[in-house]
Amino acid sequence: MEKTNAFAAQSATSALAPFPIQRREPTARDVQIDILYCGVCHSDIHTARDEWGGTSYPCVPGHEIVGRVTKVGRDVTRFKEGDLAAVGCLVDSCRTCDNCRADLEQFCDNPRATFTYNSEDKHLGGVTFGGYSSRIVVVEDFVLRVSDKLDLAATAPLLCAGITTYSPLRKWKVGKGHKVGVVGLGGLGHMAVKFAHAFGAHVVLFTTSPGKTEDARRLGAAEVVVSKNGDEMAKHNNSFDFILDTVSAKHDLGAYLTLLKRDGAMVLVGVPPEPVPVAVFNLIMPRRQLAGSLIGGIAETQEMLDFCGDHGITCDVEMIRMDQINEAYERMLKSDVKYRFVIDMASLKS
Repeated sequence: MEKTNAFAAQSATSALAPFPIQRREPTARDVQIDILYCGVCHSDIHTARDEWGGTSYPCVPGHEIVGRVTKVGRDVTRFKEGDLAAVGCLVDSCRTCDNCRADLEQFCDNPRATFTYNSEDKHLGGVTFGGYSSRIVVVEDFVLRVSDKLDLAATAPLLCAGITTYSPLRKWKVGKGHKVGVVGLGGLGHMAVKFAHAFGAHVVLFTTSPGKTEDARRLGAAEVVVSKNGDEMAKHNNSFDFILDTVSAKHDLGAYLTLLKRDGAMVLVGVPPEPVPVAVFNLIMPRRQLAGSLIGGIAETQEMLDFCGDHGITCDVEMIRMDQINEAYERMLKSDVKYRFVIDMASLKS
């Protein structure tokens, strides 16, 4: 085992602070990565503060990881020392259940996937530690390739914010001729706008903030609707093929379901803190669909990264030092970031 610098929460109410952790020595199929950049996801806050329950402490968050390979096991074939590499939300799964065999490791049910942090660590015991650390060791099958054509810091959030929005857009075959709505322009929403535009759809952003209009158009939205304006909303009734809802705060799903045309789909990727009521007639009358989506499997995540490399797509980011993470959490809760914080992990050394 090797001692590794990290930042951890020691309880649901404590600030994140320096904390040394242990990383395993690479086994035959492992890849060791020195972490260059790690994105800051809202899930990091939920987990560090035990807002979803089940957090084990100390907790080292971080699942938007880009770095450089420093060591590989003897049986590793796809990576060598010096390569750029990435790690997302998953670091292992059973590989044998129906979901894993369908390249949907995120839904592994034997008993479930091993997530990058706060999952059972099957090698060292305890729980897995994430990317708020100087290095990570991951089995080769869950390590991803990164294009050197892209800004690496702006690439890091693709490992969660990117795949979380890319996957449902691909699943519902969004493309040319489709009218697509995106609810919310945060870390997830701004990537949804970029992807839907890149796929050729007519993109409409829904926001509660009129001041986001210019940014939304820059990112690829053809129209912007202020959702508090009932007349603006009503103009779009029964007209959308697909709506991707990225909002985690409590809000009225029914206001958006009425905008779907027959057989249109609304997919949720944000997680409100409490159950949200749904008027069933909004679904059954025009045969609308309401669904959810969770990241993507390893193959689809690699597909997404390759697509981004080919089309020059990255996240809009604000760089921070590791010692600014607690301030960044508070700013995220106020939506005071455009649109994703990324930690320069070189700052952890100091």
